[in-house]
Amino acid sequence: MNIGIVGLGLIGGSLGLDFRSQGHRVFGISRKAQTCERAIALGAADDASTNLSLMGQAEVIFICTPLSVMEATVLELIPHLQPDTILTDVGSVKGWVVQAISPHWHNFVGGHPMAGKSESGIEVAEHNLFAGCPYVFTPTEKTPPAALKAVEELVQRLDARIYHCPPDEHDRAVAWISHLPVMVSASLIAACRGENDTSVLKLAKALASSGFRDTSRVGGGNPELGVMMARYNTEALLRSLYAYRDQLDQVIDHVKQEDWQSLKALLQQNSDVRPDFVKN
Repeated sequence: MNIGIVGLGLIGGSLGLDFRSQGHRVFGISRKAQTCERAIALGAADDASTNLSLMGQAEVIFICTPLSVMEATVLELIPHLQPDTILTDVGSVKGWVVQAISPHWHNFVGGHPMAGKSESGIEVAEHNLFAGCPYVFTPTEKTPPAALKAVEELVQRLDARIYHCPPDEHDRAVAWISHLPVMVSASLIAACRGENDTSVLKLAKALASSGFRDTSRVGGGNPELGVMMARYNTEALLRSLYAYRDQLDQVIDHVKQEDWQSLKALLQQNSDVRPDFVKN
């Protein structure tokens, strides 16, 4: 199959590596000629260009651009497509994407691979990035079943775990387990930066180990991704942020009142339910 990838970063590049290893022919698009050259050199694309006309050869196209330029990219892409070309995206927000893209192209399938790294760019693309990870599809009543099936079959060969849900339900769920953690993690780093005793701050940096590394990882990632989460999933993110603030207020109250029994009970409840979210 001829597969197109628009946006040759971590996700697009990793898709290209896997699809080429399976015998598909991959065509890539990037805004930078240098990225196109690197994608070919690294084996993530058979051919790559800054010119969207290259996508005229593709049967299925994965849109891997930032959310902020996704709709504009699709509009520029449409004149080059064959009538039966299938478009799908990898954006972390689905309600906005589906509403924005579906009216422009009938053969569109909303998708979101729940995989990634703190680094970004074609240089960190890797084989098997999606293996064992959730890959969510958000079809609506307007999604052509044949298009969904075609994209599903490609993703199944990535060894990803496939899920289906409505776009809005997806956005509420990822607000809890993806978008909220980014904001919480970033706030942790900001709070630590706020220590005004330079000797204490220096010591904290020297002592920081696995606990801080784990809890600060997503907050120290690509700032653009965090802004896109907030900008395009505002309602669900605010809902989760307010709920998180309420939980912090409870902890503060327990500590101020020296209510160690209530604090222990809260921590125990969280310890008990964590395995339901994180499978070891």
